[in-house]
Amino acid sequence: MMKRAGVIGWPVAHSLSPVLHGHWLQEHGIDGSYEKIPAAPEDFTATIARLRGEGFSGVNVTVPHKEAAFALADSNDAVAMSAKATNLLSFKDGGISGRNTDAYGLMASLQENIGPLDGKAALLLGAGGAARGAIIALRQLRAGIIYLLARNTRGAVDMATQIVPPPGRAAVIEVLRVDEFAQVAGKAAVVVNATSAGMGSNPPLDLDLSALPQGAAVCDMVYHPLETALLKAAQARGLRTIDGLGMLMHQAVPSFEAFFGVRPEVTPGLRAALVDALAKRA
Repeated sequence: MMKRAGVIGWPVAHSLSPVLHGHWLQEHGIDGSYEKIPAAPEDFTATIARLRGEGFSGVNVTVPHKEAAFALADSNDAVAMSAKATNLLSFKDGGISGRNTDAYGLMASLQENIGPLDGKAALLLGAGGAARGAIIALRQLRAGIIYLLARNTRGAVDMATQIVPPPGRAAVIEVLRVDEFAQVAGKAAVVVNATSAGMGSNPPLDLDLSALPQGAAVCDMVYHPLETALLKAAQARGLRTIDGLGMLMHQAVPSFEAFFGVRPEVTPGLRAALVDALAKRA
């Protein structure tokens, strides 16, 4: 019987996940499908119930549903419990299990590009569900301090206090306003954008990167467009850049395994397929 899975969000038309999972389905010769599932926030719970009834193996969850997915799951893994955000729902044994693979995806992408942080400072932009996973990833890479920059600092403080650090990796989190970026930029080994600024038609972040050290890296979790205004500005200053495809590919590995029973690999061929798909949308 064909296995079905998908990605649920609002909007979801821009998602590359069907291309990604479709590449692996073909590579492994699996009889399966991976679909885009649009669902407005008020329809999320009903849509999940419908998908379960239709025999779906599970779904990936994207904005704005990650906190709702966490609340809906019968159980969540430790990372989801810490982040209070879930991006993978598996339907089995009559229940719904939740996981957060965003943190793993970002951690693996950063590890691949810059290695462990080992006590260095990280600047994290944003205070939503993506930022929750990013805090965990930066702690897993042994950041010494995380400067959390947000427009809503009260919300950022609440979020930072809710996230339980893994044993031995309790990096200090200092919350600042976005306009205080220049005050701490000189300390950063890496800057991570966990906001939707610069995605699609959203205006980009207005940041002066001149204070960043020459050895710093700039990571944008946005992948549409692949080369955001933030990454272009970083490249113009000769800084290392990390686009959002690395995180997207790595976070999908445990999802594909949960849906289709095979653990796939992130390869140059997969990245090329995603870059090609993005180019066709331009």
